[in-house]
Amino acid sequence: MKRGLKKALSGLALVGALFSVNGYAAEPAIDRILSSGELKVCFEAGYIPFEMKTKDGRFIGFDIDIAKHMARSMDVKFTPVNTAWDGIIPALQTGKCDVIIGGMAITPQRNLKVMFANTYIEIGQTVLINSGLAGKVTSYRDLNDPKYTLSSQIGTTGALAAKKYFPKATLDLFETSADAVLQVANGKADAFVYDLPYNALYASQHKDSVVHLDQSFTYEPLGWAIRQNDPNFLNFLNNYLVQIKKEGTYDRIYDKWFKSDSWVDSIQ
Repeated sequence: MKRGLKKALSGLALVGALFSVNGYAAEPAIDRILSSGELKVCFEAGYIPFEMKTKDGRFIGFDIDIAKHMARSMDVKFTPVNTAWDGIIPALQTGKCDVIIGGMAITPQRNLKVMFANTYIEIGQTVLINSGLAGKVTSYRDLNDPKYTLSSQIGTTGALAAKKYFPKATLDLFETSADAVLQVANGKADAFVYDLPYNALYASQHKDSVVHLDQSFTYEPLGWAIRQNDPNFLNFLNNYLVQIKKEGTYDRIYDKWFKSDSWVDSIQ
């Protein structure tokens, strides 16, 4: 009986040690946000027009404006946490940020690791082809051929879609979307697989080097991600999304970034 009690106490000590190391896990996110006075938001700058960096070092974009408005609604400071995409979920899980507001598609695999708020925007994958292929490649389906080399960004749904829909083609993956799309613009790859909003804007700015095949071949709902087992924060996010959509704030921010390109000259 004493041995059983000793084992139980050892187990409790271990749990306590874990919580002392990862204290954020024991405290609901909303409590910590309000007590610290800041909302820490993870994203990866470079995803046009969701999150970008200006020439003078500021973060701007659709997601950034929503995150700033959310922080003001909570009466706390917005703290940006620019994070490499392949490490963004671990950053959330280890408490480096409170929420991912970074154009993250809701997938079953990600949902096993994080909780997603309701979809805040829907997108799909499209392809940019090198201008030299105009007329030869008229549909994304044409790219499933061993003679083509495709590019995309590591850890994105674009990379997953490329593997799924173009298994016969060669796929090269890069750390950033900017590096990946540059392969096509420079003629080192035939096509770039990525999200429609990014591709549409890139094509409008690089008409001489790429052509946008703008038929989406996937359906991707994007959601804000938080740590598991936090129903209070999830409830706040879902109700906040309903409110900004009903009162017009969402449409105002959307129009600023998706229906205008007045901001383009300010980004890097």
